[in-house]
Amino acid sequence: MNHFRIFLVCLCACMAGVASGQQAVLGPDARISVITCGPGTDLYAQFGHSAFRVQDPARGLDWIYNYGTFDFDTPNFYMKFARGKLRYALSRNDFANFLYTYQLEGRWVSEQLLDLNPGQKTALFEYLERNNRPENRYYQYDFLAENCATKIPDVLREVLGPGLDMVSGFSGDGRTYRELIQQNLQVNSWSSLGIDLALGAVVDRKASPLGYSFLPEYVRQLVGDATLGGEPLILRERDILDLPNPVNIRYFTANPLFWALFLLVFTATISWIDFRNGSRSRWLDFLLFLTTGLAGLLIGFLWFFTDHTSTVWNFNILWAFPVNGYIAFKLLQKRKPDNRLRRYLIALLGLMGVCLILWATGVQAFHPVVAILWSALALRYLLLIHHLKKPA
Repeated sequence: MNHFRIFLVCLCACMAGVASGQQAVLGPDARISVITCGPGTDLYAQFGHSAFRVQDPARGLDWIYNYGTFDFDTPNFYMKFARGKLRYALSRNDFANFLYTYQLEGRWVSEQLLDLNPGQKTALFEYLERNNRPENRYYQYDFLAENCATKIPDVLREVLGPGLDMVSGFSGDGRTYRELIQQNLQVNSWSSLGIDLALGAVVDRKASPLGYSFLPEYVRQLVGDATLGGEPLILRERDILDLPNPVNIRYFTANPLFWALFLLVFTATISWIDFRNGSRSRWLDFLLFLTTGLAGLLIGFLWFFTDHTSTVWNFNILWAFPVNGYIAFKLLQKRKPDNRLRRYLIALLGLMGVCLILWATGVQAFHPVVAILWSALALRYLLLIHHLKKPA
């Protein structure tokens, strides 16, 4: 009886091996294509999406291979996401379900059918299937180098080899990574301001032609211009869902420019009153210094304590100075601060001057709204310096 059980186990294992071997074989009418999806209204969806589609009528399969999957149930999800330690994964789903989701979100979907021979199709399918195994599907996400879009040219180059040319037909237009990111965002939006504050000078370098592939729309252009063995890589291109890009309607009073201008006018008004009366509004100083100090701590955290590669060398920390958080509580006291604070304020003005130089020389671009914040802060710093010059 034991021998019979062993025989059954071995037989099942052999059959499973045969089945898995057959699974990677595509029929003669199989098709593989690159799918590009348009932007959505949520921040994570505003850059679009890229994926592979595999169809095989002989086997009745129509699958989407998506390298942009992550699990909200991951332990310590938000901390891992903030520290750049969240792992993304390849997932395989039915294309019909995938398409239905994008239809509900009102996002366009296009398809580029790859012109591959049967051997190349099988090799690409086998690669995706191997990557979809539990031990292989996870990878360390990086916004610029390892995301759902960059995986498309990476996989194609690895599977199709040196005969694939993805850059000769696409030269780019000399834009920096920051400019490429911002073109997908509304300039006068909190997402645009927040991303600019979080990203460092490393994103102000010019992107190489292949560097554009961190954005799905440029992956579509790269694939469309690519050649394989001197022939076009794609056989044809079509729109599966022909929908316009969604429009986010925002009222001016809900945008950062309005609140930055409000802060400037409010700070200027209170500062003028303080100047005329020879007084100092301690709560205004407290709020300005505490806010910039906390912003500086966040910038420092993203720079020094995370694995994000695009948040290092962030010179926003020169004006959103972390020490301001400590100074805020000093300024809240009724007694007049000593002369060391005056020297500190002069240094803060100097650091903002350094930011202007870095901006002018192209070392790091700053969000336009930040210039208004600088004006409000500089105005308040000058008043405090004047106030501290007076005898106690």
